[in-house]
Amino acid sequence: MSDGGDLKDKGVSFVAQAVKEDEAGNLAKAFQLYMTGLDYLSSHLKYEKNPKIRDAIKQKMAEYIGRAEQIKKALDASEQASAGGGAASATKARPKAANGGGGGGGEGAEDGEDPELARLRASLSGVVLTEKPNVTWDDVAGLDAAKDALKEAVILPVRFPQFFTGKRKPWNGFLLYGPPGTGKSYLAKAVATEADSTFFSVSSSDLVSKWMGESEKLVSQLFQMARASAPSIIFIDEVDSLCSARGEGESEAARRIKTEFLVQMQGVGHEGQGKVLILGATNMPYQLDQAVRRRFDKRIYIPLPEADARAGMFKIHLGSTPHTMTDADFRALADKTEGFSGSDIAVCVKDVLFEPVRKTQDACFFRWDKRVNVGMSPGGPGAEDDDVLVPCSGGDRGAFEATLTTLPAEHASKVMPPGINFRDFEKVLLRARPTVSEDDLKVYERFTAEFGEEGS
Repeated sequence: MSDGGDLKDKGVSFVAQAVKEDEAGNLAKAFQLYMTGLDYLSSHLKYEKNPKIRDAIKQKMAEYIGRAEQIKKALDASEQASAGGGAASATKARPKAANGGGGGGGEGAEDGEDPELARLRASLSGVVLTEKPNVTWDDVAGLDAAKDALKEAVILPVRFPQFFTGKRKPWNGFLLYGPPGTGKSYLAKAVATEADSTFFSVSSSDLVSKWMGESEKLVSQLFQMARASAPSIIFIDEVDSLCSARGEGESEAARRIKTEFLVQMQGVGHEGQGKVLILGATNMPYQLDQAVRRRFDKRIYIPLPEADARAGMFKIHLGSTPHTMTDADFRALADKTEGFSGSDIAVCVKDVLFEPVRKTQDACFFRWDKRVNVGMSPGGPGAEDDDVLVPCSGGDRGAFEATLTTLPAEHASKVMPPGINFRDFEKVLLRARPTVSEDDLKVYERFTAEFGEEGS
């Protein structure tokens, strides 16, 4: 409790200094002092048990927040408009300590737009995806059932609105759940690429604010922006961090955020709600509040990839890197990686991509070759442009003894690592391990049996 008392004393001290600087017209310094004092008072509330004292502190904090916001607007205005105009109006508008609590956003209504609303919209501007991620359905290996369900929910309502008449309505909420690294967020990127809709990508950091009551406003504003931009998709990654199960130990702020989410997801009384799809992803489906879980119409399990999908993932991640791999090699790799997630395979391939570099670093012999012979496109019309240095063994034809450090400087740009082969994968797989255990999978399978459906 002594720590909480210290926090309160420091907060009161900083606020007192802020008031003095404010009255003296030193707005920039006053703003910093207000913010520092509010941080200390906010931290103190975690320790304060007396409800009357808590309410008194909250009331005072509301006053100081309002004043700090006025000063911030004035400082911003003074940078953009004529010097001193915004500061003078803010000084006149400073509320008294007794009754100024709700006055934070009162000014600015003369401009025809609520400044509080404009500020919230500005803070959410970063969640709107303006550029498509360039991930298509074909880039997602496997998960055919999940892709078909998302196409039904996302593509059809926009492209063929005449299909959804009478009682046939588009899906409002999709929950993608499963082990980490199985492609839930990647699926969302494919949705963002393929859908002709406004895409909002949201995390808990975008919606959680230290200011009392602001988190709920951000949630409400997010849904208002989505409805105004309909058809639109709100993707919430790690949705359990925002909508975990309610309990006795949770804070009042967390409870209010969940309540606002429930109201907005229900969409009662909101026009255009049917044109907003909520897409959530989580690794911990049992952590979700049951009321939030119910709001997701479709709950699709994204499992570990099957053998065909794993073979496709190896091929996708290897891409155009020079290699000697065949389809049979990719199928053999799939058989060796039972239990690996898509993320595990991506990490494995990334490790393999460095094997040729490691061979080149350790090489003691090199030889000249043509780019086309090592699986690379020609470098130019002349034969000299096509000559490259590749590592080799001492018995190879044309081999000469050298290392990367002893090669002449003019030859450094000609050194090319060899292509990737099946042996490189075998070497890496000896030390690679899956990150999802059998016990983890049983949890997801139980949730699927109780609440979900298969998405593979």
